[in-house]
Amino acid sequence: MKEQTTKSSIYCYGEVLWDIFPDGARAGGAPFNVAYNLMRMGIDAHMISRIGNDKLGRDLMKQLSDWNIATENTQIDNHYPTGTVLAHIDEHNEAHYDITEPVAWDFIELRDDQINKVSNAAAFVFGSLITRGEKSRNTLFQLLETAKFKVFDVNIRPPFFSVPVVKELLYKADLVKMNKAELRLILDFLGRDYINEDDSIRYIQDEFNINEVLISKGSKGAIYYNGDDHYQALAVPVKIADTVGSGDAFLAGFLSKRITHSSPEEIMAQAVALGGFITSKEGACPSYTLTDFNAFRQDHKLIYSSI
Repeated sequence: MKEQTTKSSIYCYGEVLWDIFPDGARAGGAPFNVAYNLMRMGIDAHMISRIGNDKLGRDLMKQLSDWNIATENTQIDNHYPTGTVLAHIDEHNEAHYDITEPVAWDFIELRDDQINKVSNAAAFVFGSLITRGEKSRNTLFQLLETAKFKVFDVNIRPPFFSVPVVKELLYKADLVKMNKAELRLILDFLGRDYINEDDSIRYIQDEFNINEVLISKGSKGAIYYNGDDHYQALAVPVKIADTVGSGDAFLAGFLSKRITHSSPEEIMAQAVALGGFITSKEGACPSYTLTDFNAFRQDHKLIYSSI
């Protein structure tokens, strides 16, 4: 296994933006959603991003402050606007997005203080969408050189990805999280046929020298490969409000226990529980407390135990 650190902070890098829904705007962006839910789990989470010097940016900064998420790593751009995404929910409660460009988070600058912070963090979380802009992509790769434990949340959003860049990010990662569709897509990139889940994950582990692979499967639960071992967890059955941010919450739940060296079973129980909890609420960042979540876990304790 690649070197890791025991310090408790987690840094998330990438897009922070407004998701514009028919009923209003909500703060979002996959890495931001992870940071938000990590904070709710009691983890010292930080967001490295960039917003515009505009009303949307000021509103976003206020939202971060109201949520007690540190803003010192949120850069202000005087040229490009704050990011927005036009989102809608289909008849199956699935979210679809129209992502605007270019925006401020395409131009995140490398800063010396952030290099030091990332190098001392327990984990560094990033996705593929942030690599659509050259500036933010270059900053990401420089930060990856110093990060101790690199968590790649694949999160492919066509057309904003490059196959060579996705492959390079896979080579850099210590842990990769993806859904089943992204697993099949990566196999396509590699010219590999999908035979079964185990064969596919083992192939990616070997091809990119990745020790840990985490697959979210929605209502079918999740599976976690750590070296030669693997662990499955059932999904928590809930009434779906929407699926916005459920995968991000799943990853946050996973990391909240992973960095404390909990057992794989407890890590996975936390992951599927938080994913289900957020799925039962509207939006990726609903208002809740750790007490609220723990009560949800207690109510579902016989459902999400690992299998």
